[in-house]
This record gives sequence, C-alpha cells and structure tokens, in this order.
Amino acid sequence: MKVTIEKDELFNLIKKAVREVIQEETISFFLKSIPPVSQEEMEDIKKLYDKPMKEKKVAHSEVIEIWSGK
Repeated sequence: MKVTIEKDELFNLIKKAVREVIQEETISFFLKSIPPVSQEEMEDIKKLYDKPMKEKKVAHSEVIEIWSGK
C-alpha cells in the first residue's frame, strides 16, 4: 500500500501534532505545579467561599439619550 501526501500537508500534520504534544505537556506541568491542599485548609476554604451569594438589588438606574447631531 502506497500513501501519497503533499509536502505542505505533511508539514501541517507534523506541526499540528507537535502543538498538541506541547499543549498536553504544558497542561500537565501546570496541574503538577498546583500544591496539594490539606483537609484543614479545604474546610477553611469551604467556610469562607461555600456560601450562597446574596441577591443583589439595583441601587440606581438611569436612561440617557445620546444625540448624534445629524
């Protein structure tokens, strides 16, 4: 079986494959650089941030008309 491919197409395939590998390695490195969290720290985080958001009310509202002069 013989496969024929243009030089530019082969170059683009290799370029895409290299980009994917670099992206995977970058993500892997990033995830490995995140320090682990102890159970005590996790409980503190939940105490601080695991609260439902309070409903926000509009304090002031105004409509402005812009005249272009045309």
